[in-house]
Amino acid sequence: MIQIGVDFGGTKIEAAALDAEGRFLSRVRAPNPGAYDQAIRAVRDLVVRAEGEAGAQGTIGVGMPGSVSPRDGRLYNANATFLNGRHFREDLSAAIGREVRVANDANCLALSEAVDGAAAGARVAFAVIVGTGVGGGLCVDGRIVEGANGLGGEWGHVPLPWMRADEFPGPDCWCGRQGCLDVLISGTGLQHDYRRRSGARLNGPAIIAAARSGDSAALACLHAYVDRLGRALAMLANTLDPDVFVLGGGMSNVPEIYARLPEVIAAHAFGGLWQGRIEPARWGDSSGVRGAARLWPAQA
Repeated sequence: MIQIGVDFGGTKIEAAALDAEGRFLSRVRAPNPGAYDQAIRAVRDLVVRAEGEAGAQGTIGVGMPGSVSPRDGRLYNANATFLNGRHFREDLSAAIGREVRVANDANCLALSEAVDGAAAGARVAFAVIVGTGVGGGLCVDGRIVEGANGLGGEWGHVPLPWMRADEFPGPDCWCGRQGCLDVLISGTGLQHDYRRRSGARLNGPAIIAAARSGDSAALACLHAYVDRLGRALAMLANTLDPDVFVLGGGMSNVPEIYARLPEVIAAHAFGGLWQGRIEPARWGDSSGVRGAARLWPAQA
């Protein structure tokens, strides 16, 4: 039996087929249509294509933004707002004609890396997405912890801890609050910070390149970014104390952040006792689709 994973992203949707050893048998992509009924059809069609190229049917898991309520099965808290309040899992299962499992995309990252990635062998692993937005996923003993209300790992919508006077109350977040990690330690937050300091509009890679070239505003942004990310991770160290933090998303590909993060975390962790690991996701951009496939156990 093969495993089909679907990574439901903001701009694209990817489906992939994995064999029992985790090898890719097929990978297909399509643009996210940005509307509910069309998205259901797009995922269905991608699953059909992935299975056709792999030559077999498989179990189907989907990783997506937001949380599934254990009470009514509806999707909530998705930044792709057309998904909110909908029975996505049930509607997709009906469209495909088979049971579909659904989990938060950051939980899928955590699961992928806990199974055979950077967190393999760790008892407690917390995975962080620092890309266009911010997400988090928790795995304990290789299993996702979703929580009683489906909110486990919803780390992007808590305020930046140990805020300084010049940071308070923080920028507005799409969730309706201010100072959320989602708008401060995402790649989008880095871009906003650079524009505030320099008046110029650059994307994340361009800001990092400018910092490496000695641009003072870009260097200040990168320094502030690492400090904020370190404080946010220290909050998790004080509550969950994971064996390893695994970083995914665009900002996880910036090697400069790994050198300084440990000292920032240690400076804010209670009692100065923290000595954990911080690792980039082994599977990189593939972790989401791999973790979605692993929502079903592999069968040889």
